[in-house]
Amino acid sequence: MKAIALSCAIALSLLFTVAWAEVLNGFDISGASIPAEDIRRGGPPRDGIPAIDDPRFETADKANWLQPDDRVLGLVIGGDARAYPVAILNWHEIVNDEIAGQPIAVTFCPLCNTGMVFDSRVEEQALTFGVSGLLYQSDVLLYDRETETLWSQIWSEGVAGPLMDTQLTALPVKHTTWQAWREAHPTTQVLSRDTGFRRDYLRDPYAGYEQSPTTLFPVSNQAPGPWHAKEWVLGVSFNGQHKGYPFEELDKNAQARFNDTVGGQPFTVLWDADHRSASIEWQEESLPSLTAFWFAWYAFYPGTEVFTAP
Repeated sequence: MKAIALSCAIALSLLFTVAWAEVLNGFDISGASIPAEDIRRGGPPRDGIPAIDDPRFETADKANWLQPDDRVLGLVIGGDARAYPVAILNWHEIVNDEIAGQPIAVTFCPLCNTGMVFDSRVEEQALTFGVSGLLYQSDVLLYDRETETLWSQIWSEGVAGPLMDTQLTALPVKHTTWQAWREAHPTTQVLSRDTGFRRDYLRDPYAGYEQSPTTLFPVSNQAPGPWHAKEWVLGVSFNGQHKGYPFEELDKNAQARFNDTVGGQPFTVLWDADHRSASIEWQEESLPSLTAFWFAWYAFYPGTEVFTAP
């Protein structure tokens, strides 16, 4: 009888272990396209970091709480310019919005310094996104409320759930200072601190994190030197090819514009040394790119090319 009881206990233990391994924060990760053991709880539970679903905006003149060097994600759709202060995104990570009739998801991962904006439509259905409380390679995993698919922000791809392997369409976004964005877009609207939540948007909950060479969560691919792990990098991807442009190298290069090609796609790199901002365009049309910490870019693209100044 003792042997039978022990066998039952072991079986139950294995059952609970399997169940735990397949469900995290209420999400089914069985059959995920990424290793389940690399999906980590970030601390807050599902929706513990609340997305903003009813964003309110104010004019640039009324956003007097923003300082000139405060960082914003800037976006223009249909001639409508909007700025999303990182000081707010640090606390919410996702804003479900609509511009000129186009539903979008503005996303920001403070751990990777990655701000990305996506067209929310998948197969003609507009999705709304929340913060899963889970991370992959230290980067936020989004989820959509309609199908409960988990999405990798940096890969822009479903990694677990009904829409696994589906790609989100990334939109061009500028990660720059409030001063630079306001000068370029004086009629811009600004995401208001009237979010419906009580947060101290003047306090940086990640103060000191950027200066540390270590990450809060482990990543599979350790980024090589000589750059600091949190060095800012412009990441460019086309046709399965990837290239990173460390800001330190762009500074040494000392060119505000220069041409390059990745994956057969030609483009122009735009470097604003005064406002520590980089982006790309082709034939005066903005193209999607990514500003990220060096460790994060390398964690997802270990085979990346790296730009170095001549």
